[in-house]
Amino acid sequence: MTLSTTEPGHLSQRQLESTLWSAANALRGPVDPGDFKAYVFPVMFFKWISDSWDHEHARAVEDFGDALTDEIETDYHTFAIPGGCHWTDVIETVQQTGAKLDAALQRIQQANPDALAGVFGDVQWANQERLPQSSLAALLNSFHSVRLDPDSVSGDMLGSAYEYLLREFAEASGKKAGEFFTPRHVVHLLVKILDPKPGDTIADPACGSGGMLVETVTAVANAGGDPRTLRLHGQEINLTTSAIAKMNLYLHGLKDFKVVRGDTFREPKLLDGDGLQKFDVVIANPPFSLQNWGAEGWANDPYGRVVCGVPPAKNGDYAWIQHMVASMKDDTGRVGVVMPHGVLSRGGKEGAIRECLIRMDLLEAIISLPRNLFYSTSIQVCLLIFRKQKPTERQGKVLFIDATKRFVAGSNQNVMSAEDIEVIDGAYKLGNNIEGQGGLSLRLVGLDELEENGFDLHFGRYLRSESAAEVNVEEALVAYQEARDQHAIAESLLGDKLRGAGFDF
Repeated sequence: MTLSTTEPGHLSQRQLESTLWSAANALRGPVDPGDFKAYVFPVMFFKWISDSWDHEHARAVEDFGDALTDEIETDYHTFAIPGGCHWTDVIETVQQTGAKLDAALQRIQQANPDALAGVFGDVQWANQERLPQSSLAALLNSFHSVRLDPDSVSGDMLGSAYEYLLREFAEASGKKAGEFFTPRHVVHLLVKILDPKPGDTIADPACGSGGMLVETVTAVANAGGDPRTLRLHGQEINLTTSAIAKMNLYLHGLKDFKVVRGDTFREPKLLDGDGLQKFDVVIANPPFSLQNWGAEGWANDPYGRVVCGVPPAKNGDYAWIQHMVASMKDDTGRVGVVMPHGVLSRGGKEGAIRECLIRMDLLEAIISLPRNLFYSTSIQVCLLIFRKQKPTERQGKVLFIDATKRFVAGSNQNVMSAEDIEVIDGAYKLGNNIEGQGGLSLRLVGLDELEENGFDLHFGRYLRSESAAEVNVEEALVAYQEARDQHAIAESLLGDKLRGAGFDF
């Protein structure tokens, strides 16, 4: 195997990010910006594996010298690289480079079946109609100029650079970004509220690019705990996105995790025997209002996820909620999920499920977030917090927090600042019946009042605030539009009748 000849040197965060963005720009023209991630991330990961292999090889030589054997060296390597599959083997291939790259990635996956199965996605690298030789060469050359081994970049730098690319690709992807990327400030708030502890088991059943799992590690480390004690699990239906999640976790320095590809509703894979595995923390930003999600199989769901009933076939919001609630541990289990406001007030099957969850005293808090935080939707969203064992003072109650005023306006999307997140998290943990504190409105509402309102959780029923008024105004406008349309129809029918009776006007 030929070792890379690129000179090592410590990179700054800005230099690394500039290099990565140059790699993305090499694809402009033949590749849609929304698909950049499928090409850039596998190449970046391949370069990291190769450079890390070189670094590990150098350590083995330093330790054993001429006494080094292949068997000894195997223990030094995180991943095996078969002969002819190193970065330099590909970069030195001047014709049919895509075919060489494709073969190298496939063989690396096969040589590391437990760790890297499917990690490079499904790009057809040899298809020059999709990716011309010149574009692929430019992409490879962008990465060839830097080393990504531990002597040159730290795990924190690589992870931050990866998140930088995810963010940039999300902005380029527009609404498609919601499939793989949740804004970091939203993730940070949700993880902060769930407060993961060392030793916790964490699961994200719609893990996207793995950002929520990474954030739990960061939260434990920042609190002085050992993040290596966390046991991380994720499931993602999209092949490219599940591959990105695995790469994301590896590049953040994580090794002990489980990310599986598959349909969470039809084929849950985070199992303990024949049943769902139970977790301390279950966290997700799942796709909203998913149609054809698999309701036909839930009437007799073998995994015990029909906690309170089968959701409607055309909307999977409460399927996500029930799956997550069913995945909580009986003692320490807590759930945090991002949902559209519609789950708070829609009737029918969803209304019955909502009432059931409240009567079971599983719903602890609802946090209404500012508008326009997400790439995938401009509708208003909320955080739902469920807890298997609620604190005594919150039993039989639900905490409503209106945080719609806590944001910093942005050109494309609004953001929540570090101060916004601290204020919202503090309000959640305090939970006092105070309105207007820190730009928030919050209130603990008892079961009797919820029952009086038919278990409709619309914020306007429980909090008097500008945001609630805005929602009421929107509802009034919709009602007015509907009434006006009905009036126009009636007027038209009356005119037809009068003309039929001989009146001309």
